[in-house]
Amino acid sequence: MIDIQNPVLIAGAGIGGLTLALWLHERGIPCIVLEQADEVRPLGVGINTLPHAIAELAALGLLPALDAVGIRTRELIYLNRFGQEVWREMRGMHAGHAMPQFSIHRGRLQGVIHEAVQDRLPDGNLRTGHRLTGFEQDANGVTAHFADRSGNQIAALRGRALVAADGIHSAVRKILHPNDPGVRWQGIMMWRGAVEAEPYLDGETMVIAGDMAEKLVLYPIAPAGSGRRLTNWVICLRQGDGSAPPPAREDWSRVGTLDAILPAARRFSLPFIDLEALVRSTAEFYEYPMCDRDPLPWWTQGRVTLLGDAAHPMYPVGSNGASQAILDARCLAALLAAHKPADALAAYDAERRPKTAEIVHLNRLGGPERMVDEVSARAPNGFKRLEDVISREELQAIGQGYAATAGFART
Repeated sequence: MIDIQNPVLIAGAGIGGLTLALWLHERGIPCIVLEQADEVRPLGVGINTLPHAIAELAALGLLPALDAVGIRTRELIYLNRFGQEVWREMRGMHAGHAMPQFSIHRGRLQGVIHEAVQDRLPDGNLRTGHRLTGFEQDANGVTAHFADRSGNQIAALRGRALVAADGIHSAVRKILHPNDPGVRWQGIMMWRGAVEAEPYLDGETMVIAGDMAEKLVLYPIAPAGSGRRLTNWVICLRQGDGSAPPPAREDWSRVGTLDAILPAARRFSLPFIDLEALVRSTAEFYEYPMCDRDPLPWWTQGRVTLLGDAAHPMYPVGSNGASQAILDARCLAALLAAHKPADALAAYDAERRPKTAEIVHLNRLGGPERMVDEVSARAPNGFKRLEDVISREELQAIGQGYAATAGFART
């Protein structure tokens, strides 16, 4: 059993925090994961996880478990809202990568990693109901303080380092950067749902249609009974110019209404699916603001650092949110195995912060989805010949440039 003396303290049991725990365990470094929720629940809807991140999870022995709950993405197709094709490309192993891309329910991905943490870490090293309230550090370590839901202080834990993987509203980020301007919203709202449905196309394809003013994202995320697929859909609508503040935190996952979303759904005309029927058949779906935060000048202060959405929350374009958190975890664990804690955290900051900052900026411009944005801007009413609107070389440059920046370009 791993010695629990002088552990790495991880605040947050999301995808990034749990992956870090597995990598630390793999390298013989003790850790304790502390989650503010009373239980780790499979929340969220669909996400995509890219081959370079899946490679890290496969190295932890998780590929069979992922195959049991997700879909290996075969192809990505970009369309305008009229269903006219702009671009298509193979994905994952179908495109020559060593590992697949997965379309998967976020909660099921988290559940696979969570189950591995429970199986591999000693009892008591994953603790729920612990909300981080503060910390102090010295030359020999860091002490983190935790409270329960009622605000009662319940623990003060000492460790070699504190890693905040506590999400876009990170308490540690606020302590480290009290003048950070906070969550940034450009006026785009998202409605997200998942429903069992008959497969469209080949049952393994991701579709993105429209533009940044009105966009549809559609992909299967799990097998269902009788050959059906659990199908994830996202409809995005620009409702403002970004000058207004983001919705209050309690409004981030409100149950959506058909009155709000059906007029938008009806604006998409895709020959292979009845979008309005798909939305109507979804028992419950949710409304979220599309938000990120400005990149920070630094993540690390001594023995304390940030990871995942606490460090670099980004717009959900390009399939990079969870993927970059997984890459953070592998990088940080490797450095902690090779260096003293403060040196490791400083090296992690230097390695990961510039890369993720660039992705945050690219995602604000649309990421690889800028392909459809450009076509929509040039041909808002559709086109007769795509090559009269934009060249294939220009489209390819957008996609390949993003892939290279995000680290999953095939070489």
